Amino acid sequence: MSASSSDDDHVLTRRGERRVFIFIAVILFPVLSVILVGGYGFAIWMLQLIFGPPGAG
Repeated sequence: MSASSSDDDHVLTRRGERRVFIFIAVILFPVLSVILVGGYGFAIWMLQLIFGPPGAG
């Protein structure tokens, strides 16, 4: 295997790593955060509909 093909593979790998990092940092984590916080809020809302607000017992 020649050195130039190894360098080309390394450049493609770094480009792929950058794309994956940007995808994770800009798209995946914010979407997961919204889903988790929204799901938690929804669960609290449903529990309050069933059991009443805090301190009402």
